[in-house]
Amino acid sequence: MSRDLVLAYPGDLETRTGGYGYDRRVVAALTDLGWNVELISLGDGFPDPNAKQLDDAGRMLSGLADDSLVLVDGLAFGVMDEWAGREAKRLKIMALVHHPLALETGLDGERRQALAAREKAALAQTRGVVVTSHATAAELAANYAIPAEKITVAIPGMDPAPLAVGGGDPPLILSVGTLTRRKGHDILISALEKLRDLPWTCRIVGSKVLDPGVAAELERQVAQSGLGDRIELAGQIDDTRSEFAKADIFALASRYEGYGMVFAEALAQGLPIVGCATGAVPDVVPKSAGFLVPPNDPDAFAAALRRLLEEPETRISMADAAVIAGARLPSWRDTAVIISDFLERAS
Repeated sequence: MSRDLVLAYPGDLETRTGGYGYDRRVVAALTDLGWNVELISLGDGFPDPNAKQLDDAGRMLSGLADDSLVLVDGLAFGVMDEWAGREAKRLKIMALVHHPLALETGLDGERRQALAAREKAALAQTRGVVVTSHATAAELAANYAIPAEKITVAIPGMDPAPLAVGGGDPPLILSVGTLTRRKGHDILISALEKLRDLPWTCRIVGSKVLDPGVAAELERQVAQSGLGDRIELAGQIDDTRSEFAKADIFALASRYEGYGMVFAEALAQGLPIVGCATGAVPDVVPKSAGFLVPPNDPDAFAAALRRLLEEPETRISMADAAVIAGARLPSWRDTAVIISDFLERAS
């Protein structure tokens, strides 16, 4: 079969989020495997485009030749149900779902139901769906009526990384994630307020521009906590590997993760973890390598951090377990091989 593939995505592929990072690395690895990948940006506005933005995106994809194999990122595809219904017989449509749009934090019930219905309708028109975790695969099978044989799990790859040196005095707690509500930085800050009696510093790395309102709220929260000299909102940092290398503990209070690439990065660099038992996080972080607590629970999050701060032996044993788990993570080539095989079978 032809190894021509169109990857369609919303916005700018260079956006510094885990989902866009996954797309970039998969494109590079598929190219290394012999695929000819054409990139199409579907424009801005997703997952809540206006009528013109949605129409423009559909028109771009409808300009593709008959029988083109097109893999559409779920951040856009989830609301392109009408386009998919029109073009499913002419094009070989596949979807790449990082997590269902309806599971984004902060949606009201009506909006959540509408997104779920549209994404379910769109996915029904595909020849196959690539997901980044077993948790997302289970969600699509259970609630989106996607047969298991139409889904393949391609866990994000990981590059070899030097182990964190840590040893900070005071210990450095690192959090990496865009300043959006789903990432739960407000929970982390609230938890840190309960740990004033302990020595630590915290560095929160993540873009402030994706949701400026949330970023401003977090800046106010830090200021009102009186911990501005200990908690730093560092903004976007391209070289996150160096951030992990300097840390002693990784902490991210996400309210939901379709996979959670930063948790895998923390494992690869040997950091003990505090996170939330939600979405795919328990699939990524073994119990031996970190504490996972209920989401939206600052008290539980603080208690887990306190244990790592007060018990050096626990911190060391979890760091050792993280190294072992990190060594088992797939490479990006492994991830691309899974996707490549699935594209060939499903198309």
